[in-house]
Amino acid sequence: MVWIVKTFEELTTTELYALLRLRSEVFVVEQTCAFQDMDDTDQLAVHVMGYIDNELVAYTRLFGPGIKYEYASIGRVVTSQKVRSSGAGRQLMEYSIAIVEERFGKAPIKIGAQQYLQKFYTSLGFVQSSEMYMEDAIPHIEMIRN
Repeated sequence: MVWIVKTFEELTTTELYALLRLRSEVFVVEQTCAFQDMDDTDQLAVHVMGYIDNELVAYTRLFGPGIKYEYASIGRVVTSQKVRSSGAGRQLMEYSIAIVEERFGKAPIKIGAQQYLQKFYTSLGFVQSSEMYMEDAIPHIEMIRN
């Protein structure tokens, strides 16, 4: 996996198109969830993109403390169906955690996780910190990694 990390201003139009396409492919089409993906915070995020053979297959967006939550956060965690069950999701999260710590310091990281992925995020050191809530008709929980 080749990793590229950029702020919104540093993204090329090709990279922006690829990340919006991947997010739409998974969150809107695959999960059959009509929601407003472009939420006016991409401009405040650090974008982590994982490529295999020049194709975007893994992505997260990272925020410093005080933007999405009181802590730094990782969101829009997505992998292409092509790389699922290959360890790409774990690679993506481990790399994203490292970038959060590099950019914002070693401090708690908060996520809003789809509830069915709780075990996966727990294996990365995250602990449930909220009751289940519905977001875009999908059960979610907040989790924190100290």
